[in-house]
Amino acid sequence: MNIGRAKEIVESADVIHVTYEGNPVIIQHVDEAAKTARIYSRSNPEEEKDVPVLNLIEEQ
Repeated sequence: MNIGRAKEIVESADVIHVTYEGNPVIIQHVDEAAKTARIYSRSNPEEEKDVPVLNLIEEQ
């Protein structure tokens, strides 16, 4: 995924399905300078982490 699309997903009111390493996640914030996204797992919302935006996959 690219930075621009990740930011669109964060700002969208729609539910857009995104995965990280095969697991469904929610993007909380995008850091353009670091090219990372703060995400958390749908199944474990307490587990937040920063990951490279390029590793996020938008499911169709």
